[in-house]
Amino acid sequence: MAKKSMIERELKRQRLVQLHAAKRAKLKEIAKNEDLPMEERFKARLKLAKLPRNSSATRLHNRCQLTGRPHAYYRKLKVSRIMLRELGSHGQIPGMVKSSW
Repeated sequence: MAKKSMIERELKRQRLVQLHAAKRAKLKEIAKNEDLPMEERFKARLKLAKLPRNSSATRLHNRCQLTGRPHAYYRKLKVSRIMLRELGSHGQIPGMVKSSW
């Protein structure tokens, strides 16, 4: 089980990304538009830099929804490899059978 503080930090980042997503996209669009004057594009870049760092989607990290483990994460199932094996052994994942030989 991951530390509670790390799980909460990741949830806080997710909330910040959702909160600032529209504003960030608008500023990025202005900054990339080459038809606008250079001063206006530069001001957009400055405003973008003043937004919280954790409001950027690239700072998000995938974590297992059951344990909070950050490594060996399966995107499709949103769980880590350890929980995938455990859930599969208990028959809680449809179509998955634990094989042994």
